[in-house]
Amino acid sequence: MKFSEVTMVRIYLSETEKLLKTLLTKLHDEEKVRGVTVFRGVSGFGRSGVVHSSTLLDLSLDLPMVIEFFDEPEKVKRILAHLKTILPPGHVASWNARINEG
Repeated sequence: MKFSEVTMVRIYLSETEKLLKTLLTKLHDEEKVRGVTVFRGVSGFGRSGVVHSSTLLDLSLDLPMVIEFFDEPEKVKRILAHLKTILPPGHVASWNARINEG
């Protein structure tokens, strides 16, 4: 099996931050990254300590979201330089990974 080196990136947001469309446009339309997945959380908190969660009584529109993508390390490095200008500090995690090519 053949493997390729990639960089994985995970971006942590909440729905109220209104950055999803901007990020997806950048990643899909402009950068054409190899893969993107958006997860919508049921509960979570960040640096502020404020818990964002959904209950049956309160259908919150401020749920946590995770945007995850991967591509070649140099391409991701360029993308992260741009994202640094639009995302708050502490919202992006990245790591090296390998994907199977077949």
